[in-house]
Amino acid sequence: MKNILLAITGASPQVVTETLYALHTEGKTFPDEMFVITTTSTKAMLMEGLFDNGHLAALQQEHGLPDLRFDESHIWLIEDEDGNPIDDAKTIDDQTYMADFITHKVFELTNQEEVAIHASIAGGRKTMAFYLGYAMSLLGRPQDTLSHVFVNDEFEFVKDFYYPTKTTNWITGKFGKGELDTSQAKITLAEIPFVRMRQSVDPQLITSMGEASFSQTVATMNSTHSKSLVLDLYQKAKTISVSGVDIKLTAKEFSFYIWLLKLTKSNNNGLIVDRKFEDNTDASFGFLNECSKVGTDIRVFKAFNIEPEDFRDGDLQGLSAMERAFVQQNRSAINTKLRKALPSGLVKKIEIASDKDGHNQKYYVAAVIEDIEINLK
Repeated sequence: MKNILLAITGASPQVVTETLYALHTEGKTFPDEMFVITTTSTKAMLMEGLFDNGHLAALQQEHGLPDLRFDESHIWLIEDEDGNPIDDAKTIDDQTYMADFITHKVFELTNQEEVAIHASIAGGRKTMAFYLGYAMSLLGRPQDTLSHVFVNDEFEFVKDFYYPTKTTNWITGKFGKGELDTSQAKITLAEIPFVRMRQSVDPQLITSMGEASFSQTVATMNSTHSKSLVLDLYQKAKTISVSGVDIKLTAKEFSFYIWLLKLTKSNNNGLIVDRKFEDNTDASFGFLNECSKVGTDIRVFKAFNIEPEDFRDGDLQGLSAMERAFVQQNRSAINTKLRKALPSGLVKKIEIASDKDGHNQKYYVAAVIEDIEINLK
């Protein structure tokens, strides 16, 4: 059985040496190989602390650690959907990439039967720790473990502390104040019990996690255990929420979805695009009426040859008709966002659907036809 340490780091690369030290001195299974997940902005700190300044080699030599396979190629940089490493993880998109990347890496490792994983959630942002812990709970096997590492308070966040030395070694203390003897540091490895759900999850879902996004997996799990589906639409946040997943739309997209949803509710057919569709302004008026409730994006109103103020005042002389292309573009943009965030089976239940009706095209919100509970908030 090959043992792998999977760690996450942020601005404190010390958690890596602290974890290795604790595993060795506490007689735990020591890893044969180690992988570290981080971002571009913090990789330099990791490289400097472990390699350039020699703290990893010093730990191995001073405490007689077993051989460990770990070099720069073992540092995994979180990537976006195009495979580009992200600089940090401060934006909503970055958080999405982080969740997907961590889940996929855990999937890859846990698919190797002759590998045992020790995952450490001691480093990185809190969300990194959450995603790693969740992925381990969903994919972890009996041979896999999860842990956190602690150091006594005076050594926590001290830049030059990497592990307890065997002999007296003085370093500058926290915030540059005073001095600390690294031989007096105490490190504790806390193994974290976690529920291993892999055996109780549909094997097809486990297999799909190699390609599915984190949010798609969450939605699938939640919808599997839910008796009924609820679709919440948050007007202020311009967000669609279903099965525990939030999908952020633009003001234009949210207004379009709500307008089409109300239209579908009123006639069960939704929007009929026939040969006379572009000859009247009924669709334009209905859509802009929803837009005015969400916000007044001038660009949207000007696309229909009208100012927001004139629309509010009922001066509709210049209002132009909605074009077929506008309907198709918005449907495509909204459905693309749904497909990125949700499993295909769930998308089909809430997407903007389209059917041929003779020579006409019909557009409607599937959630109405599916008789799903819909709440506009």
